[in-house]
Amino acid sequence: MNILNKPFETPFDTAPFAALDTSLYEEAFSQSIANTKAEIDAIVANTEAPTFENTIEALAFSGMQLERISSIFFNLHAAETNDDIQRIAQVVAPQLSALGNDITLNPGLFSRVKEVYEKRATLQLTEEQLTLLTKNYKDFVRNGANLPTDKKDALRDIDARLSVATLQYSEHILADTNAYKLHLTEAHDVAGVPEGALEEAAALAKAADLEGWIFTLDYPSYIPFITYASNRERRRELAIAAGKKGFQANENNNEDLVLEITKLRLQRANLLGYASHADFVLEERMAQSPEKVLSFLQDLLAKAKPAADAEMGELTTFANQLDGIAQLEKWDSAYYAEKLKQQKFQLDDELLKPYFKLENVLAGAFDIAGRLFDLSFHEVHNIDKYQEDVRTFEVKDAAGKFIAILYTDFFPRKGKRNGAWMTSFKSQYVLAGKEERPHISIVCNFTKPTATKPSLLTFNEVTTLFHEFGHALHGMLANTRYPTLSGTSVFWDFVELPSQIMENWCYEPEALALFARHYESEELIPMAYIQKIKESASFMEGMATVRQLSFGLLDMGWHGKDLSCIMSVRDFELKQFAGTQFFPDVVENAMSTSFSHIFAGGYAAGYYSYKWAEVLDADAFAYFQEQGIFNTEVAHKFRDYILSKGGTVHPMTLYKQFRGQEPSVDALLRRAGLLQ
Repeated sequence: MNILNKPFETPFDTAPFAALDTSLYEEAFSQSIANTKAEIDAIVANTEAPTFENTIEALAFSGMQLERISSIFFNLHAAETNDDIQRIAQVVAPQLSALGNDITLNPGLFSRVKEVYEKRATLQLTEEQLTLLTKNYKDFVRNGANLPTDKKDALRDIDARLSVATLQYSEHILADTNAYKLHLTEAHDVAGVPEGALEEAAALAKAADLEGWIFTLDYPSYIPFITYASNRERRRELAIAAGKKGFQANENNNEDLVLEITKLRLQRANLLGYASHADFVLEERMAQSPEKVLSFLQDLLAKAKPAADAEMGELTTFANQLDGIAQLEKWDSAYYAEKLKQQKFQLDDELLKPYFKLENVLAGAFDIAGRLFDLSFHEVHNIDKYQEDVRTFEVKDAAGKFIAILYTDFFPRKGKRNGAWMTSFKSQYVLAGKEERPHISIVCNFTKPTATKPSLLTFNEVTTLFHEFGHALHGMLANTRYPTLSGTSVFWDFVELPSQIMENWCYEPEALALFARHYESEELIPMAYIQKIKESASFMEGMATVRQLSFGLLDMGWHGKDLSCIMSVRDFELKQFAGTQFFPDVVENAMSTSFSHIFAGGYAAGYYSYKWAEVLDADAFAYFQEQGIFNTEVAHKFRDYILSKGGTVHPMTLYKQFRGQEPSVDALLRRAGLLQ
């Protein structure tokens, strides 16, 4: 039998990566899809009257084998892909879409779910059971269970096309990213670039049998160059290349896919009775409606824009005085902002990086989680890894009880997409009285160690690691019964709270003292540096806020009501960006063609949630600050009400149980320096 279709005989039931050959997946998917269909058929064929146990609970635990295989395969598709995996994904994605339709459009199954739902008031269900029942019923209705046959067929066709289109979109971006190389041989072209980034660039060139340096669009290569290279023309060259991903006259162009994806999403929403994809999505979010989201974004924009305009004026004046630059371009922003920050705070990332060795930062995150949530992390070497750079940890609580497995994957490579994310190889749940604990993974793209230096992080990368670790804590501390309500299975505009709140510890002297030590001397980061980190925390925050809001407005534009008149991706996005842009347009570039969050991720009509969750995290961390950032009573309340409950309770209810009140936007505005 295919190893993927039988129980894993591995430590902690972890994925047996060493035994997994790409050729196994198609057969494994085929068998597990058939098994899932059989499980659904058994629920429908049950001659007993529908009950919570024989229908809702049985449905919640159906397809577990398929879910496990899917998590392994699609995580590799993101972090360790190749041509075979991408080919299989194109085959499997529509099959999984069809299965999802087979379930939600099954009239016999829906009839049983509906019957249980209609008598819910008499069933004496727990809060979690009632949430599961309500969610299941809504999922059926929101995915076409009440549609007539012809419209169900149309829905199936839309979902199949969407599943393929979103995969193609993502693969095109990865292909364009991998295809680009900036090869430089003259010293004046790399002047200002930090030593560590130069060393990595030289290693890339040497590996390609070339002299000089190679810079790529991978973030650990791109960011240092665009931030520090004094050669403006070379910055321009690299920035334009980054902005052209998915927007070039080649086989990876995503313009048609952007239009196809958004129009299919609108058609799907209309078919289900919604005015737009945003209306459909936001019905099951804290924000509830497009009008409320747009009001939220516009309100924040009104508060941030004056500060942003003042910052842009200051940056322009500074660049003019320093280098005679009269008109700032987008490839100048990071460079002159870093120069200005150095002047104002006598602080720059190159000064800080020696104090942020990757291993120390990770150990610091572990230490902080131990102090807050009574967790300990132990590296283990008897668990299979899908790539040699991956590390594996056993997570335990204060009593020594097994809590989770954590994978960390920190360095870029050809088969790995850019960015940072948390994911899961196995959910937490309780079945037949046995608790299954989760297997969680953090994936980032940091600079690899070189021949002379370990991996040293910029401060922004430090906060990125803590951000993803916050998501990981949400997954690892899950304590629910049903897998579909476990961990990060929460409203999308709530899911960023656990991640974003963890970033706050990176600015606190008491926390930095735990891990910020010089990689050579072991000297603790000087208090003067810590003070400067805090002082500079809101530096250029107005412009950063407006930039983030512009992405949210673009997202809402693409998923709004009327897309029929859109002929040009660029023209449409320029209209959405009106009033939020600080730099001249670059005709060779487009944002939408590489906006993976909304076109290949889960953030369609949900990108606003980063700012929405910032309101929550600023308010929540203010509570920690009032009581002490390592106050165990507050931390345990956060663990018990926010991190462990998953999607079992409405998030605003959970938040008020933790905080004792609804969140206030004032904490965010005060932290960002936007509240006068």
